[in-house]
Amino acid sequence: MSAPAREEDEEQRVLSPEENRQARSRSLTLLRELLHPVRGQFAAMSVMVVIAQLAVVAGPAIIAWGIDNALTPMVEGNPAPALGAAALHLSCAIVGGVLTFGYVRQGTVVGERMLLSLRRKVFRFTQKQDLEFHERYTSGRMVSRQTSDMEALRELVDSGVDILVGSTLSMVFTVILIVTMDWVTGVVMLLMLIPGVMLTSWFQKRSREQYRQIRTHSARLIVHFVETMGGIRAVQAFRKEPADEKRFDDLAQDYRDASLASTMTFGIYQPALRILANATIAVVLLVGGFRVLGGHLEVGSLVALALYSRRFFQPIDQLASFYNTLQSGLSALEKIATLLAESPSVKESEHPTPMPASTGRVDFEDVSFRYTADGPLVLKPLDLHIPPGQTIALVGQTGAGKSTVAKLISRFYDATEGEVLLDGVDLRDISMEDLTRNIVMVTQEAYLFSGTVADNIELGMPGAPREDIERAARAIGADDFIENLPDGYDTDVNKRGGRVSAGQRQLISFARAFLADPRVLILDEATSSLDIPSERMVQEGLTKLLGERTALIIAHRLSTVMIADRVLVVHGGEVVEDGSPAELVAAGGRFAALYRAWQESL
Repeated sequence: MSAPAREEDEEQRVLSPEENRQARSRSLTLLRELLHPVRGQFAAMSVMVVIAQLAVVAGPAIIAWGIDNALTPMVEGNPAPALGAAALHLSCAIVGGVLTFGYVRQGTVVGERMLLSLRRKVFRFTQKQDLEFHERYTSGRMVSRQTSDMEALRELVDSGVDILVGSTLSMVFTVILIVTMDWVTGVVMLLMLIPGVMLTSWFQKRSREQYRQIRTHSARLIVHFVETMGGIRAVQAFRKEPADEKRFDDLAQDYRDASLASTMTFGIYQPALRILANATIAVVLLVGGFRVLGGHLEVGSLVALALYSRRFFQPIDQLASFYNTLQSGLSALEKIATLLAESPSVKESEHPTPMPASTGRVDFEDVSFRYTADGPLVLKPLDLHIPPGQTIALVGQTGAGKSTVAKLISRFYDATEGEVLLDGVDLRDISMEDLTRNIVMVTQEAYLFSGTVADNIELGMPGAPREDIERAARAIGADDFIENLPDGYDTDVNKRGGRVSAGQRQLISFARAFLADPRVLILDEATSSLDIPSERMVQEGLTKLLGERTALIIAHRLSTVMIADRVLVVHGGEVVEDGSPAELVAAGGRFAALYRAWQESL
């Protein structure tokens, strides 16, 4: 299954009732956690919303009182009631306007504060997750959590209080005043509301379906974009641009069509609702006019009822228009809550055994491993003992289990059965900080971060002085090419180290690892990107610097393997040969065959 298809399955999968209940519970828990630090501001906003809506809704009632009770005294030469009504109406308008500005501004500030806290929480959470999580949780989904989902939540919190609370209160207060002024007109309005409810129900159902389509096509578009940009070198190397462009055009067209369909639905709903609102005003005026002629209703009350009738449908329009934003925000909150509910398989010990410094002794006690609960046994029961300071090379076919051994020592994964020990202590009982201080892995990828060469080496020991950084580079033979860069150690390597060659990136990563000064150093195909001169320089550095360290070297190049004190030949998840390079060559087994093939190639 392709990455976009997997992404869509995860994002759009229909949940069972129990899963829905759990998702809602997680969302509410996360929402309470986000609201807790700003609960005081929300209480103040709630008060402002209530007072603001009362002030706004009171306007037509004041006008009605002025028409019915202040015009006659004004004609008789007493303008006080009319001026009082005008002053009260103006005061309500000012109070409503000021408080509306206050709670809208406060809502934006509080919302952005909540989102800032959530962004930090999501980033820190993902940084602490184990390798299994990152291999399972695709990059497209991670990008979606921090971009489109956060944007959906931003739209919700920015306007949620204003529309959800303000519009709802406006409707409730308006209905109360209409029924209080004239219950007959209230009944007429409620009858006219029936087609409005039916129209709104149709709109919500259609928009919900179309919103799902938009989210589906958006997820596909994001995944394809991330996948293409992440593999741009392979795309250009194999001239895959036309196929990717066509795929992107198709996905963008699907997204456009879904967005247009949603816009068309809204284009039908909003004019229809406004027609219904105007029809309601006409009916209210007609019924109210006859009641005024019959002496059952005052003229001012009729004017107020007409104004209320017009205002009554505005909140409905706002709430319906806000429906997609609400759905999007709640869906985003649910997805982020689900992400934060992920439980890592590699967990920090609650009561770790202190290990500030290790001798470097590593032991495997009847260790077996499988990547998934129902997956095949990748590493069969293994007993392995590596004394301090010994350099071990792991060789074997691809998929034999060599990298699995390295990942278990680095505690990227925990053993399915058995124990991996450092100085006799189970790795699961050592804090991550102590583990990182004592064990370092250099991988084939040699990832460099944006910044200078010195910055990338310093990652091995944050805060290290410049002299130590340069000493580490000299130790593994990287100083020659670094000094020849435009700005030496201060040269910016650009994104992912694009300014230096693959071999130079590997040498920088070596310097980073040596600066860290671990007791156990793991090199996972770390020399695969080096040319012969660079490899010889690195081997010289390894010979000098690994003498007192425990080292585990995974390599296909036997030139690197031959510097090891001991070689383990792994086949089918088992160690089938164990001995020094000379002993295994003399024994005539698998390693001897590899050695002969290497000699012939030379």
